[in-house]
Amino acid sequence: MELSQVLGWIATFLFSIMVIPQIMKTIKSKDTKGVSLLLFVIYLVANIIALIYAILISQPPLIIKYIIAIITTVAYIAIFLYYYSLRKNDQAH
Repeated sequence: MELSQVLGWIATFLFSIMVIPQIMKTIKSKDTKGVSLLLFVIYLVANIIALIYAILISQPPLIIKYIIAIITTVAYIAIFLYYYSLRKNDQAH
């Protein structure tokens, strides 16, 4: 495997898991303060567009990266909304 392929796969892996630390922090703290939902929505849209591009140019590493990024971003948005709604419900009572 060439150096460029190794670097591409390392970058794919790192970009794919970059939201996981934020997911873990939010679950652990059960708090969404200081987190921008808009950032994750924009990141999700960008990954969907990039996935379409990767499919059109037939690049498996990129396709894998964008699929994983989309899954982790959707998971984070769901977690964010869950804890955000809990916080709002607690404030209402």
